Amino acid sequence: MGDVQRGIIAHFGFARQVLPTLERVIPAARAHNVDVIFLRAGFRGNGADVSPRNALFQNLFDMGEIFDADSPSTAIEPGLGPEEGDTVILKRRTSGFFGTELDLILRSKNIDDIVICGVATGAMVAATVFAASDLDYRITVLRDGCADGDQSVHDLLMDKLFPSRGVQVLDAKEWIDTL
Repeated sequence: MGDVQRGIIAHFGFARQVLPTLERVIPAARAHNVDVIFLRAGFRGNGADVSPRNALFQNLFDMGEIFDADSPSTAIEPGLGPEEGDTVILKRRTSGFFGTELDLILRSKNIDDIVICGVATGAMVAATVFAASDLDYRITVLRDGCADGDQSVHDLLMDKLFPSRGVQVLDAKEWIDTL
């Protein structure tokens, strides 16, 4: 689950639409002993990890506590987790893999099939999907477990781009039925 944290859910209206789906998916995953890993986005309070050359991250950093790694705003949305046994990874870039321990954790647990969901489809989801593909993971994306501020971007990725790259795109119910 990527970027389903308090500040993002509170300040980006489109992000709230994934909550009902994730409230079903996460307990189903736990019930079937599927590892649940949360990715949360955050920067150092002093901005040491935000380059002035990167307009996107500079804009996010300028939003203040929403993306301050030490702020309660970057905690996972209440009701989703984390629970004992879940893993939470702080990321400082769009991809869940770039500069994080995600690959190490997955390989340590001999996990090579991953399910990606969260917000935003055109940012965290896409960046994490492409990085996972480069690392040879088998990838499923939950269509209704992802959202984007631009529905046409979401649809393009889900209907065209992800499937053309060998990514399985399923609705949450379809995935839960495979457990």
